[in-house]
Amino acid sequence: MNGYDYSGKTPSFRPELTLVERGSPMGEYLRRFWHPVGLAADATATPKKVRVLAEDLILFRDGQGRAGLVHARCCHRGSDLYYGRGEEDGLRCCYHGWLFDVEGRCLDMPMEPGNGQKVRGKVRQPWYPVEERYGLIFAYMGPPEKKPLLPRFELLETLGEGEELQADDSNLGSGGYGVAPCNWLQHFENVVDPFHVPVLHQSFSGTQFVQQMGVKPEVTFSYFEQGVRTEQVRDLGDGTTLRRVTECLLPNIRVVPSPRLAEGATNGIGFVVPIDSTHFLVFNVARVPIGTDLNSVRSKPAGKDWRDLTAEERQRYPGDWEAQTSQGPITLHSVEHLASTDEGVAMLRRLLARQVKLVGEGGDPQGWTQSPGQELVGSASGNFMAAGRPADPAVTS
Repeated sequence: MNGYDYSGKTPSFRPELTLVERGSPMGEYLRRFWHPVGLAADATATPKKVRVLAEDLILFRDGQGRAGLVHARCCHRGSDLYYGRGEEDGLRCCYHGWLFDVEGRCLDMPMEPGNGQKVRGKVRQPWYPVEERYGLIFAYMGPPEKKPLLPRFELLETLGEGEELQADDSNLGSGGYGVAPCNWLQHFENVVDPFHVPVLHQSFSGTQFVQQMGVKPEVTFSYFEQGVRTEQVRDLGDGTTLRRVTECLLPNIRVVPSPRLAEGATNGIGFVVPIDSTHFLVFNVARVPIGTDLNSVRSKPAGKDWRDLTAEERQRYPGDWEAQTSQGPITLHSVEHLASTDEGVAMLRRLLARQVKLVGEGGDPQGWTQSPGQELVGSASGNFMAAGRPADPAVTS
């Protein structure tokens, strides 16, 4: 019976693309890059729990203003350093008072003879290096000898008059929901799926952005130096053509122009950070007019903020959150049926699979560099209006 539900086969997902634990293929690939672990304001004398790439960590700031990221379990007797406190020189454990600096060195063992001076040099709390940029704290969690330069993003480097940078961790691209209970790739590949926009965000759930986004686009997909790019051309019917360019930058960065069609180059980026294999969070940074609330860019299903929708309204007016999380904690790739409009998704998966394989064979992935001067990342993303239809819509890298 063709199409009958019982096949005898167990559906499965692609572990090499989805699992992020240490030692997994994707986990090792992602650990070759820097990832945001918090906002700059999150690092204070009060320890903050952070879970990234399936590791439980503690973010803090010492009295000298230095941010630190250490494993949650104290290397002495295993107490959680969340219950410690930041001091002038580091983070002190609540149990026996061992003090660790931002690089895990033990500086004080107050109950040991001589404050542990003879032995504390042999003890080190597991830690990761951090750097601050764009209002975020980035961590590198991979092999020390493979630590790359922290990237700079061209679109965030120069502020216009009256602009400021704002950073946010409320998952704005999915409506401001916070931690999402599904695999990071279910969100990341959505960036190169422009065909869902006229359906999910317009005809099915009503206008969640602007009417023009409901026009079915002609789409070109392409690889470029940093990842996968989509170019969408919409004939707006008034003699105007909208050319919209979105990008997935390796390994997990989205560059998506305003869905409300603010014209010109994209003003912000989002880091799709896996918390573990079944949860993720998006950190956003954008150039905005001084005093602007970055949260104002959220979509409004049924004209409301997502948090204000009832369960019944979420069923009637689904958005990205519902479409992505309802695929399950990790979507079952073996029972998907990709079509021609999924070309961007297939391209991104192929590219990531190649990068994972390359790292597994001892190579350095695309977009990784230890060479000063090569860490600046450009972008062609944006909304571009033109009278009539462009003769050649192709974007150059």
